[in-house]
Amino acid sequence: MPISTDECTAWLEIDLGAIQNNIRLLRQKLSKPVMAVVKANAFGHGIIPSSKAALAGNAEWLGVARIEEALQLREAGIQVPVLVFGYTAPCKVKDAAGNSIRLTVYDRSIAQAYNEEALRCGAVLKVHVKVDTGMGRLGLFPDQAVDFLHTLTGMKGLEIEGIFTHFARADEPEQQTTQEQINRFTNIIWEIEKMGLRPPWVHADNSAGSLNFPQASHDLIRTGIVVYGLSPSSKNPLPDGYRAALAFKAKLVSIKEFPPGSGISYSHRYVTYKTEKIGVIPVGYADGLRRVSGNEVLIRGVRVPVVGNVCMDQCMIQLEKVPDAQIGDEVVLIGQQNGDKITADDLAELWGTINYEVVCNMAARLPRIYIE
Repeated sequence: MPISTDECTAWLEIDLGAIQNNIRLLRQKLSKPVMAVVKANAFGHGIIPSSKAALAGNAEWLGVARIEEALQLREAGIQVPVLVFGYTAPCKVKDAAGNSIRLTVYDRSIAQAYNEEALRCGAVLKVHVKVDTGMGRLGLFPDQAVDFLHTLTGMKGLEIEGIFTHFARADEPEQQTTQEQINRFTNIIWEIEKMGLRPPWVHADNSAGSLNFPQASHDLIRTGIVVYGLSPSSKNPLPDGYRAALAFKAKLVSIKEFPPGSGISYSHRYVTYKTEKIGVIPVGYADGLRRVSGNEVLIRGVRVPVVGNVCMDQCMIQLEKVPDAQIGDEVVLIGQQNGDKITADDLAELWGTINYEVVCNMAARLPRIYIE
């Protein structure tokens, strides 16, 4: 049964229409197939509904970090190609091959173990080769890639379906790093093409790359943060037309009037300086709201401060600017209300992090309410 806000005290609203819109805009710009990255519970948005929305927006692939996420997609009946970016234990090869899930290979010993497992279960496992052109993470060094591909061609249990790399600084287009990575990767592709080893799918562009380096899109665009209408970085705002998919809301559940000198929350970090009206909302650091100074929320279209230490499950707000506030009023932590808005980028700046971390850290216990 769909969840209603009437039965929630705190929740996330996920605009599936925004996800579809964002995929369509990206496809229109680059005219290439899109892999929607839905790892980490679709960046906190909910992996199954978000994946279905991305596919409705004409994404053709899905990307995840772990095989457990890929199997979750298959259990939900989603049958498009799915690539697992990270390490998968060889004992899971049977599950991967049996569910047409693609695994990443970047090491000879791992590839050999995958091959042996595939042969043991009478299957052929589709794999994508990861090249580290400058990320410093998983992947073969560029001078190892061609020999590695040669080795894989002799492994009868593996089918080399793709080769890819990942950009470290595509959201900083003024830096030379990405162009250097593009050059290294392009040289590998040229070399394997001459040898007849080029796999069907070559991909490099991530979200920032698709915006700033469209020449590196090759056969497939892997887009993560842009799917959800968020910018790759504060220096790299999205073009017009993209829409944020996530809003974070709660209800005002208590209003009390405190005399001057009253301590509020743990450690009494905030003390009322006059008679003050203090409200409580059922959101805390266990929901993803950081325990830092400076948090604000919107209530009745007015921006008000969170006061005192954020608790695990609750926090307090100062209602001086909203004298007519009532229990049950909607409170917005991320999103719009009456012409004002608080964005994931706003929270990221306040918290000293990135918008990716803000949305990925939205707790599983927060109900996701999906709207079109």
